[in-house]
Amino acid sequence: MNAQLTIVRDVNALRAQIAAWRSAGERSALVPTMGALHEGHLSLVRLARTQAKRVVASLFVNPKQFAAHEDLGTYPRDEQGDAEKLAGAGCDLLYAPEAAAMYPPGFATSVSVAEVSAPLEGEIRPHFFGGVATVVAKLFLQAPCDVAVFGEKDYQQLLVVKRMARDLDFPIGIIGGETVREADGLAMSSRNAYLSEAERATAGKLNVILREAVARLETARGGIPAVEKKAIAQLTEAGFAPVDYVSVRDADDLGAFPGDIVVRPARILAAAWIGKTRLIDNMPVKAFAA
Repeated sequence: MNAQLTIVRDVNALRAQIAAWRSAGERSALVPTMGALHEGHLSLVRLARTQAKRVVASLFVNPKQFAAHEDLGTYPRDEQGDAEKLAGAGCDLLYAPEAAAMYPPGFATSVSVAEVSAPLEGEIRPHFFGGVATVVAKLFLQAPCDVAVFGEKDYQQLLVVKRMARDLDFPIGIIGGETVREADGLAMSSRNAYLSEAERATAGKLNVILREAVARLETARGGIPAVEKKAIAQLTEAGFAPVDYVSVRDADDLGAFPGDIVVRPARILAAAWIGKTRLIDNMPVKAFAA
């Protein structure tokens, strides 16, 4: 536990601290967040701790990744509670800039990552990954750490960040942390707080349906299109509406498989609504071995 968590809002102070650590021979790791922290976030802090002596968490609700009709204004915020949780998880420094500092007047630059950002979330939320790539690029420059840790729960986002870091030669390693789940298997998310008691019960069925789909794919008990169609039908019957997608994709680049069988490591990814809450989840799929 680090009871002496430092909070900074100024990029110069942030860089100075990281530079001091580097001068002392201490590696640092960055864990970007939008706050409303839960055990999933804290697991990333602990993973970062295994990769570096010092851990920096950022807290910034990024307006550029929200469309006008989305929940920017109501997104849960609790900086004091988040800081206490980070201290307990061993974080050394919290970077919590104001929006005006992140995007000052006249800000006119955006970062776009093609291909891997195009399908799935890119089709449903075309604004999203441009906002993610832009803010993460800024964070990598503001907090020049040795590694950065992102959760696999947002799997497509993780691949977008990896591609951006590779293409733009950011000198930072990107590490993915496994999805942390509730007792019934629901992937932890800040937006789970929006769910009513009845909706929460329905939400727990998402991971069950995906696990069943994974089992069918790995034993070739149904081709990819049939498995996707069945999972969508099961989600609809369970009370999810609408179901934005259930899709089986190449784990490396989210490319679609040309045939019916998973011939390389894959991911099954899903997005579906319960009431006004949109849930996403994904799971690894092993290549079928005949």
